[in-house]
Amino acid sequence: MPIGEELRKKLSRKYAPSSMVDMEFKGNDLSFKTDDEGNPILLFIGRRDDSGTVKGERFSRTLKKDGTGQVIKDHWDLKGKAT
Repeated sequence: MPIGEELRKKLSRKYAPSSMVDMEFKGNDLSFKTDDEGNPILLFIGRRDDSGTVKGERFSRTLKKDGTGQVIKDHWDLKGKAT
């Protein structure tokens, strides 16, 4: 399941720095970890079980900036199943 454009827009926002954010998006449960600037960098998407763990897929974000802070690389990679 690739990350769609609507989800990319939601993940391009800033959130609380260095935290884990839980939400729902189009019938899927999302949990993502943010970096020290509040950018989502690790995403779990699927169904949340009784213990609060998301079972589904895991994505990792590559976010690179140049010396001036301009984003030069920003993409999500599917890393496999989230259990």
